[in-house]
Amino acid sequence: MRANMSTFSIRLPEDIEKRLENLAVQTGRTKAFYVKQAILNHLEDLEDYFMAEKASEDFRARGEKAISLEEVMIEYGLED
Repeated sequence: MRANMSTFSIRLPEDIEKRLENLAVQTGRTKAFYVKQAILNHLEDLEDYFMAEKASEDFRARGEKAISLEEVMIEYGLED
């Protein structure tokens, strides 16, 4: 069973399109494969970043106090 797919169109600068074309030719993969891989990889990074940013905002909004790694190390007897 094939997953639902949609088409997405983007405009790329000529130099990037040529690099993508060269990569596809050299590896026997499609340009679409590499575009999809790039989006998936970057999308995961963006999702992680914005989730961390939201958690940080929530933490500050609750007025919680952060403690440094040094303080944690001392508290648990892990300092050198």
